[in-house]
Amino acid sequence: MDQSRVLLRKRIYRDRHLYLMLAPVILFFLVWHYIPMWGARISFQDVRYIGQNEWVGLKHYRMLFSSPVFGRVFLNTITISAMKIGFFFPLPIVFAFLLNEVRSEGVRRGVQSVVYVPHFLSWVVIAGVFISLLASPDGAVNKVLQFVGIEPIRFMTSTRYIRWVFVVSEAWRSVGWDSILYVAAINSIPQDLYDAAYVDGATRWQQAWHITLASIVPTIITVFILNMGFFMNAGFDQVFNMMNDAVINHVDIIDTYVYRVGLTKGNFSLGTAAGLFKGVIGLFLIFTTDRLSRRVSGEGLW
Repeated sequence: MDQSRVLLRKRIYRDRHLYLMLAPVILFFLVWHYIPMWGARISFQDVRYIGQNEWVGLKHYRMLFSSPVFGRVFLNTITISAMKIGFFFPLPIVFAFLLNEVRSEGVRRGVQSVVYVPHFLSWVVIAGVFISLLASPDGAVNKVLQFVGIEPIRFMTSTRYIRWVFVVSEAWRSVGWDSILYVAAINSIPQDLYDAAYVDGATRWQQAWHITLASIVPTIITVFILNMGFFMNAGFDQVFNMMNDAVINHVDIIDTYVYRVGLTKGNFSLGTAAGLFKGVIGLFLIFTTDRLSRRVSGEGLW
């Protein structure tokens, strides 16, 4: 035991610079993700501004699950998240594939720079851009529709289109940035594999399918499992900045519900119960997806 501790100390001292670089990340997760877990206990209490909180057990969870508003919010969260994953998840993979086919290094870097920029814009700015573009009847999109003889569409106040606005704006913002992992995985594939396939007569499509895609499957699985852990988020910043009274019943998600109930109305216990429920669902989805992935492909997160 003493020998193992000595070896551990030596390894830590040897890699001290790496641990120093990791320290801010560890501190961030401790402050913003682990310490707040202690506050989750108020979901089992009635909060008292003066005096001790009263323990009430599952009272707030019963209120939550019996509320028709929360039922609608829960369904909206699942629907929007499923639309985003179903439509958006393959796009960074496709983009990485297409980028890999660009032979000019200058063009490739230029394209990467352009598609990475939206990631660094806040959702306040992005919401303003899309609201201006999709405004009816004076937005740029509706001007084009009128030019080709189509009546203007009220994208931002239509329950038929608003969820797709979320999907498209999310894709515009994140496709480039989310492709970084796939681009790195593709660049790590040995060139010898492509050379051997070329000698054997494989076409570019066959090389892409049997070498490129097969080599990045572990990365795809890992990213998919992690995305499932965030499935219940649905994008608070995006929804909060883009929703309005005309569509609130179709886009109100758990996070906006927690904000409204917990912070705006001051019902901290009920808001915490909703947030904790969302976290438990996310944890369940991670473990379930990981197990299914191991059974199907033999690859998992751990």
